Amino acid sequence: MASSVISSTTVAAVNRTPAQASMVAPFNGLKSTVAFPVTKKNDDITSVASNGGRVQCMQVWPPVGKKKFETLSYLPPLTTESLLSEVQYLLNKGWVPCLEFETEHGFVYRENHRSPGYYDGRYWTMWKLPMFGCTDPTQVVNELEEAKKAYPNAFIRIIGFDSFRQVQCISFIAYKPEGY
Repeated sequence: MASSVISSTTVAAVNRTPAQASMVAPFNGLKSTVAFPVTKKNDDITSVASNGGRVQCMQVWPPVGKKKFETLSYLPPLTTESLLSEVQYLLNKGWVPCLEFETEHGFVYRENHRSPGYYDGRYWTMWKLPMFGCTDPTQVVNELEEAKKAYPNAFIRIIGFDSFRQVQCISFIAYKPEGY
């Protein structure tokens, strides 16, 4: 309480016009840095991020002649081990695995309608039913192999569906036909 009390002499000493009285004071920066601990700067050049010769960077994904698919589509094709680990992650989260396939495009496109926000290719055909109760990632990979045999020229994706929240939580391309 005592800190909010201002003497009347202090208020009377400030002479402001009505326009100045409604103005907000400009930001003058932070308070003194005396209370903050001082850290010594590291002058080692190798700790500075740069695009110099010592830094090894990944190559940028080439967009020419490539289509953008879904999550993980910028990576090389997934091995069986990496597919198993992705599906195990999905199962660990309690999501229901499901496979879908698309025989023509494999990506979102516009063909039938030109209005904003409308795209074809958003909905793919479901491969069998969602795998409710699945606990083993090899079951999902076996279904993927069956789908590849039935539709070798189709894009196949694995989806993780949260049945509690009623949302799709993960989706990635598990198989692309030759030439993509």
